[in-house]
Amino acid sequence: MWSRLRSWRPDPLIVLIVIAVILAIIIPARGAFADGFSLATKIAIGFLFFLYGARLSPQEALAGLKHWRLHLTILAFTFVAFPLIGLAMKPLDFVLAPGLYLGILYMTLVPSTVQSSVNFTSIAHGNIAGSIVSASASNLLGIVVTPVLVMLLMTQGGGVTVDGSVFLDISLQLLLPFAIGQLLRRWVFKFAAAKTTKNVDRVSIAMVVYSAFSQGVVDGIWSKVPVLDIVAVCVMSVLLVEAMLRVSGLVAKKLGFNRGDRIAIQFCGSKKSLATGLPMAAVIFGGQAGLIILPLMIFHQIQLMMCAAYAAKWGKEYEREQQSVTAGS
Repeated sequence: MWSRLRSWRPDPLIVLIVIAVILAIIIPARGAFADGFSLATKIAIGFLFFLYGARLSPQEALAGLKHWRLHLTILAFTFVAFPLIGLAMKPLDFVLAPGLYLGILYMTLVPSTVQSSVNFTSIAHGNIAGSIVSASASNLLGIVVTPVLVMLLMTQGGGVTVDGSVFLDISLQLLLPFAIGQLLRRWVFKFAAAKTTKNVDRVSIAMVVYSAFSQGVVDGIWSKVPVLDIVAVCVMSVLLVEAMLRVSGLVAKKLGFNRGDRIAIQFCGSKKSLATGLPMAAVIFGGQAGLIILPLMIFHQIQLMMCAAYAAKWGKEYEREQQSVTAGS
């Protein structure tokens, strides 16, 4: 046990996010510095999506699209089932601090994760290629689908103002850099895929968190969030991850998918992307993003811990089954 504790290392992204939150509480961005930091954050977000575009292989994406039933099932969980659950949680708006439910609803509208979905699928011996394509497709579609869902579901008397100009902002800050990355992929892929550029992902997300939390501190938002509400969001996240893992697995089985595909559906269909969701929140909500991003940050950490445990468990079960087959043959 002690050896495991000594070898344990916290996720660098989570560490950066915690540091960003602490800095925002102690030294929030104000005045001219806040304006300059906001511009720097926009540039970092654009560069991040440029790297996303440079890393994604068009050939792999087109080849993987052939398994359309798998991808449609995952997208249905991501952009249909999750939003419906978010709407069903509307009664929480009358219990939690003002604005916190909107953050929960936004969390249900963002795309699935890519890296962790693929990693967990691999650990559990699922369909890795399918998870790569589905998670990538989720993020690509999410650039358009998420803002549409936000306009349809979050602006109806919810105190959030989003208009059609958000699509221009999304196009300039996210789609254009992504498209440039795709066009220049031949020349910049090695740079974009290098381990050092992963720090761009982490730093840009930390910048979004610092900027949003700073705005919340300056506006006095965080003083309005009781500790019990944070606990409630944590409990809700645990229940939601567990429910989505079970329901997605059951539905995948009923639809006749094999074990590898079911694993991909469970991990891609049960998670929400912090890496895409936070930058998009900064673009969509601007100064209103403070409290809205909190549930997504909590859900992200809980989904990683729970899915890691399930991936390890299912991976060991698969290995035991394979050993039994080998021993019996």
